[in-house]
Amino acid sequence: MDQETIMDATIRITPANAADIPALCALLDLLFSQEADFRSDREAQSRGLARIIGSPEVGLIMVARQGRHLVGMVNLLYTVSTALGARVALLEDMVVAPGARGSGVGSRLLEQAIQCARLKGCRRITLLTDRANEPAQRFYQRHGFGFSAMIPLRLSLGE
Repeated sequence: MDQETIMDATIRITPANAADIPALCALLDLLFSQEADFRSDREAQSRGLARIIGSPEVGLIMVARQGRHLVGMVNLLYTVSTALGARVALLEDMVVAPGARGSGVGSRLLEQAIQCARLKGCRRITLLTDRANEPAQRFYQRHGFGFSAMIPLRLSLGE
């Protein structure tokens, strides 16, 4: 699928469903191949995706559909901030298939995710991106995200 095809075809942004899980795993494979901290694990990814799709109080996965194909996804997870005394969201995964990049699909997905977070009463969206992924950082900045003085730390609790 080339970029021109993506730009000319109708892209629909919809919530993901259980039947989308294999295609979502393929998109996550792309994402994790670009991230230093993660590796692809289809079984774990399928479990996590099913849990989010089956539990709307946990989060939301939105997908960009071109016909029968998924060409992008964004995942929000919900929690509560004691600093704000309100619900907030973590943008956990966002990826667009290579053939759809540069066509506006990513912007549409992110805008929809932001709108959904607002409708769910979220007061903030936080995301992590690789330190070296400057194109992603510029993309998020164009959509109003800014750098935080906070730094991420992680403790693995095993598998």
